[in-house]
Amino acid sequence: MEEKEILDDEMNNQEIEEETETIAGDDPEVIVEEAEDKKSSKKKNKQDKKSDALKEKVDELEDKVKRQLAEFENFRNRTEKEKTQMFETGAKSVVEKILPVVDNFERGLATVPEEEKGKPFTEGMEMIYKQLMTELEKLEVKPIEAVGCEFNPDLHNAVMQVESDEYESGVIAQELQKGYTYRGQVVRHSMVAVVQ
Repeated sequence: MEEKEILDDEMNNQEIEEETETIAGDDPEVIVEEAEDKKSSKKKNKQDKKSDALKEKVDELEDKVKRQLAEFENFRNRTEKEKTQMFETGAKSVVEKILPVVDNFERGLATVPEEEKGKPFTEGMEMIYKQLMTELEKLEVKPIEAVGCEFNPDLHNAVMQVESDEYESGVIAQELQKGYTYRGQVVRHSMVAVVQ
């Protein structure tokens, strides 16, 4: 790079000398001033070109850095979203596995005879069931309302049709198995009987 600048300077000096020689009959002071003006203007042009090239390079590098920062931010947001989805999927899977235990608790407590209801064993089982349901509620697991509600295929699974004097057509008359949602998403549909 330095060699090129030296060669350019030498060529500029040579051009100035040639111009000076062609105008030999003019005043020597005028010739020197004209030569210096040309030399300074060529240096200025060269400096302007260098500064323009450097500015262009700086702009290009700044643009590249901004793009990389944006890509990194997008990557971070995408991985955070994927991590959240994986957690939600895992939690939903665990909830699905716990629901049959809840069903069995409910069936067991429903079959307790009246004379056994006040005994410590039955009360202990009821307390365990309530604790389990409280913890599920904290995790945002909620039972789907069914009996007396309008049939909704997004929440309910109709397995049979029945006749009823109590409910209108299309209303759920009986719940055969409870359905649950986890954070607003259906984990298990309610198994229901719908009025014809």
